[in-house]
Amino acid sequence: MITQAYRARKPKTSPLWQCLSRHFDTFIEVYEERYQPRYGYLRPVIPEVVNKFLDCGNLEKGFARIRCDHCKHEYILAFSCKGRWFCPSCHQKKVQLFGELLSGTILFPVPHRHFTLTIPKMLRPYFRFDRDLLKDLCRIANRCLVEFMRTALGLPEGIAGTIMVIHTFGEYLDFHPHLHALVADGLFTRSGVFHVLPNVSLRPLEELFRARVIAFLLEKGLLPPERARMLRNWKHSGFNIHQSRRVSPDEDQDRERLAQYIIRSPFSTEKMRVTGPGGGIVYHSEMNPKIKRNFEVFSPTDFIAAVTQHIPDKNFHLVRYYGWYSNKMRGQREKRSGEREEAAGEQSVEVIDVSGHQPRRIPSKKWRELIKKVWEADPLLCPNCGQEMRIVGLINERAVIERILRHLGRWAADSFDRPARDPPEEVFIKAGSDPWLDEDPFADCEQQAAIMVS
Repeated sequence: MITQAYRARKPKTSPLWQCLSRHFDTFIEVYEERYQPRYGYLRPVIPEVVNKFLDCGNLEKGFARIRCDHCKHEYILAFSCKGRWFCPSCHQKKVQLFGELLSGTILFPVPHRHFTLTIPKMLRPYFRFDRDLLKDLCRIANRCLVEFMRTALGLPEGIAGTIMVIHTFGEYLDFHPHLHALVADGLFTRSGVFHVLPNVSLRPLEELFRARVIAFLLEKGLLPPERARMLRNWKHSGFNIHQSRRVSPDEDQDRERLAQYIIRSPFSTEKMRVTGPGGGIVYHSEMNPKIKRNFEVFSPTDFIAAVTQHIPDKNFHLVRYYGWYSNKMRGQREKRSGEREEAAGEQSVEVIDVSGHQPRRIPSKKWRELIKKVWEADPLLCPNCGQEMRIVGLINERAVIERILRHLGRWAADSFDRPARDPPEEVFIKAGSDPWLDEDPFADCEQQAAIMVS
């Protein structure tokens, strides 16, 4: 049970906030000349997300009033930006919710594995300048996984269960497009029987993935034929597929940790160190055998260019569901939940009957529960008397904000260069949708159904 009172974070002490606050305008000014040749045109989503992040936790942009009826203690709590894949605080809440959603609602009680699929450095620029190709990379990877498992199990109609996430970042913030997938370690049949995949070599899967990606880029007219022949003939082509150990159905915590890992933030502020009078950034990570050190040094604008290239475009789905875990098949299972079919014939591999499994629905996480889960502190626990507090108002009118903050001595004269933020709304989950906090969807890649959140 959490008994620790919540202490509001101080976003302006973050090295990321300081770097962006001081140098983002300069970055915009020099972008076309210095960074456009490498990163492409400045995507409109970048300044939009950065400006929202700079206002995240800023009292001058709106806040909630929280009061204890027992001792009359009161404090104010700033609104968050709810930014996805950029704001460390807001994204961490999504990571926690995603892990709980997958482990408790989406995943079936069968073994799972974590797959990582990478492509050679030579091909990465194609995906940097045309990010829609990342969707095709996901599609190709999923089809390769399905075909590989169907062949290994001898089940031509078997259905895979895959949740795939696009990553664009490497250890040192370089553009490194690759895929992480949480995959049921076997195939489902429509009768609700799961066939566990035996231990087999991944070499055929890797070769299939390489052939399909090269063929796709050739068909698109992006990859010159001579380069394609070279990639096909290389012994070490740069295509690689790695799988984790098998995670059994009863390892709930490990499944939740894997789910959290595959949607982790592209960078960590804990790895940042501001150095020198110019505000240079030293970014620490794991030891890199090529450069023989465990850090990289950036100028402020170089660092901003590196981290902002991983901001996804609006409505671009980084999380994708396939097969048994797609919205389409989940809906079909709900419709025929009363029907049961018997699996026919003898089985030569281990099978698990999951036809009667009914995933539980996780209600929408409220603001209080998310903070308790992420920060292990209760924002409605009074720090004076330990009684429960309540929200007595959501303030987003400029005149009222200024009057209250001036009274508290916390007003800054230049606060309103950007408009006040709308107060957060409760998230209500409609039938058939998944709980999430904002527009960041869990894409259904077999039936691109929108997540319905009001």
